[in-house]
Amino acid sequence: MHILILGSGVIGTTSAYYLARAGHQVTVVDRQSGPALETSYANAGEVSPGYSAPWAGPGVPAKAIQWMLMHHSPLVIWPMLDMAMWRWGAMMLRNCTAARYRTNKGRMVRVAEYSRDCMVALRQETGIQYDERTQGTLQLFRTQKQLDGIGKDVEILKEYCVPFEVLDRDSYCKVEPALALVKEKFVGALRLPGDETGDCFKFTQNIAKMAAALGVTFRFGTAIGRIETAGGKITGVCTRTGTKADAGEEMLSADAYLVALGSYSPQCVKPLGIDLPVYPVKGYSITVPITDPKFAPESTIMDETHKVAVTRLGDRIRVGGTAELAGFSLKLREARRSTLNHVVTDLFPKGGDISRAEFWCGLRPMTPDGTPILGGTHIPNLYLATGHGTLGWTMAAGTGRVMADVISGRPPDISLDGLTVERYEPGRFDQPA
Repeated sequence: MHILILGSGVIGTTSAYYLARAGHQVTVVDRQSGPALETSYANAGEVSPGYSAPWAGPGVPAKAIQWMLMHHSPLVIWPMLDMAMWRWGAMMLRNCTAARYRTNKGRMVRVAEYSRDCMVALRQETGIQYDERTQGTLQLFRTQKQLDGIGKDVEILKEYCVPFEVLDRDSYCKVEPALALVKEKFVGALRLPGDETGDCFKFTQNIAKMAAALGVTFRFGTAIGRIETAGGKITGVCTRTGTKADAGEEMLSADAYLVALGSYSPQCVKPLGIDLPVYPVKGYSITVPITDPKFAPESTIMDETHKVAVTRLGDRIRVGGTAELAGFSLKLREARRSTLNHVVTDLFPKGGDISRAEFWCGLRPMTPDGTPILGGTHIPNLYLATGHGTLGWTMAAGTGRVMADVISGRPPDISLDGLTVERYEPGRFDQPA
């Protein structure tokens, strides 16, 4: 079967690899000049199934107001006349209940834990390298209230048999020795030893090479236009290549189509009658060269107060976080850089040279319930893999494997209950919700 994948981020490229390994002919189309040049380029570097949780939860509306009033705010909302943003926000607020938080976190952990297992298998089978480390994630709490509030998350971790440790100051310094310089700033930590780290860009570049070796065709520098239908099925995707002056239009046809366009997925499928509540939430990162390894992080540290992750990637420190609702704007705002600079220097003052940092931003494709959208649609040969939010890197290998199984007509290893687009339009789609 010939599969056309729209998007060459980590989700689309990893899906291409697994589909090719399953014996399919695969073509990947992307407007960029290579894989992973947008949201997958410089994310926080966490592969964190244990830390998978929706942003929508009990108390979040009140916390959001507090966050926006902080000097180094983890949340910024730019007022805009954007109905999609306000609709998404209203849907997110409806998910801020204890019952929905538990349901949504369970769905996310299901995908993320499976994805981590797929990643382990992928490394063993292929030897793929991407500055990977398997030393866990450490969530640091600056207040006792934060530490006391982890009960609901711990319950779900126990339910899904996710290993964890609650650590005092001396114990978390044994895991991350460089924190000994600043240990009085924190009251404790939650450690998730099964989590990993790695460079998403390097991974995507390397798995793209592996996919190409299996026969996958990549069509870079190709803009995706309208999707044609006939007889209730997709018949082709109109694309354009070259500059505006000499752009040539070409219709690409396949047996099945997978939309993996991140935040741009909704506008691609809306003409088909599919209304995806996926909205771009901009995140920022800086990449800092390490100056003294013994004062740098060993793995990933999450500063719970600022919602910023600090990750060791080879000879670099990646600092990623903040959430900015600003539509599709990619403007780099210096206030966000200031927050990232503050966190990394506050935790690892001797670890890296922030004067040489690379500043970046990307658009995370967020659903209002935090859970990705995977599987088929009411159109028999159209499939979706989008809405992973901050966890596209964490969920990439599992998503690719699931999509290869679903498109191949095989039951996936995990249940798709609550993961398909039907949860937003019950009864319309043939896939189980």
